Amino acid sequence: MKNEMENLVNFAKNYGFIYQGSEIYGGLANTWDYGPLGSRLKNNVKDAWRKKFIQERPNSYELDADILMHPRVWEASGHVASFADPLTDCRHCKARHRADNLVNDFTNSSIGDAMTNEELLNYINEHHIPCPKCGKCDFTEIRQFKLMFETYRGVVKDNKSVVYLRPENAQGEYVNFLNVQRSMRAKLPFSIGQIGKAFRNEITPGNFTFRTIEFEQMEYQTFCKEGSDQDLYEYFKDYGKKFFEYLGLPSEKLRFHDHEKLAFYAKAACDIEYLFPFGWGEINGTHNRTNYDLSKHEEYSGVSQHYLDPETNEKFIPFIIESTYGLDRTVLALLFEHYHKEKISDTDEREVLKLPNFLAPYKVCVLPLIKKLHSEKATEIYNNLSKEFMCSYDESGSIGKRYRRSDAVGTPYCLTVDDETINNGTVTLRDRDTMEQITLKLDEVKDYISDRIKF
Repeated sequence: MKNEMENLVNFAKNYGFIYQGSEIYGGLANTWDYGPLGSRLKNNVKDAWRKKFIQERPNSYELDADILMHPRVWEASGHVASFADPLTDCRHCKARHRADNLVNDFTNSSIGDAMTNEELLNYINEHHIPCPKCGKCDFTEIRQFKLMFETYRGVVKDNKSVVYLRPENAQGEYVNFLNVQRSMRAKLPFSIGQIGKAFRNEITPGNFTFRTIEFEQMEYQTFCKEGSDQDLYEYFKDYGKKFFEYLGLPSEKLRFHDHEKLAFYAKAACDIEYLFPFGWGEINGTHNRTNYDLSKHEEYSGVSQHYLDPETNEKFIPFIIESTYGLDRTVLALLFEHYHKEKISDTDEREVLKLPNFLAPYKVCVLPLIKKLHSEKATEIYNNLSKEFMCSYDESGSIGKRYRRSDAVGTPYCLTVDDETINNGTVTLRDRDTMEQITLKLDEVKDYISDRIKF
């Protein structure tokens, strides 16, 4: 596992997918910057999510809420009072750990999620779970560690000016429920989706971009009438798994994990997990949140969150089915799944990123066979194709090395410009996965590629 992770981290940096945050200053732990290709991959995942959750689903609306919200929002949601992780210190080496993670990693399960602080400590001691850093089993009492980042609004730092970086996106959808419903004349059931940043002061971030203090979520909240809620919950569980399969994650590496311990207000909760090299990890959470969230916002704001059914004239607070997708975790899963080192002969090996074509950062790489002879025509072709889709251009090194570089970053097609292009108007198109080459007329290229990168 360690080698796999190191290989991926090196690959991601070398090819412009993900860099260490603030690297020239020695880095800031568990912060990551997405490079040119990583940014493109993230955006392509976002576009795929928007297509499946906003564009193709009726009564679905996208929102872009502010990161900073009124502090009462977080009081109503319960985050101020209870959003915390169980923290314990190793007395021997002073390393800090999440107690539930110690148990979960030891058992290769999620049983720690359902334990109280006392149960966690008893389990750790009874099973002599070692500190991952020093190997000793000598931990302090478990205490709660607040996860929200606190800052101040205005010139005076006091309790009245406290605001928080949001730890989730969902509250933006909840406080805008009535705004969206009224402005869009939406009838239940309808959904609000949002893609945005969230921040959590995690105790033990790690595993590359799997757990970080700053991350992006693709949130989807469906508002419905009680009685239809459980069917919608089951529907979105299955819809989520199909979405990940659509992105190219194999079914056998995906599983549902139903929560054993539910929040007091929740009716049902389930995660979709992907089998990473370091084990099963959550990439989606779907929850039946009942009408708790809107009820609390009504209580704390004094503003009614009731919905008037136009057919029955019944007034009620809707139930919410939440389905949250971790964008950074999804990208990480895609990189793990599709990055390969392939032996193509006894003496030759290639790195290749076999992403689905619609997710690839570049769709085609234009290559002049001989720089001096073919670069002018190749540049012309590049300029024309780049109006239709993301393209790259490479004229440095042998054609074989350029093919390899293109394969490594996931580009589905390489287009080679040579004498035949200039004399007869034909190009050679090479397929990333099969490495087979075909000859096409220039006026056929755009349609050929467009048909094969659709999503």
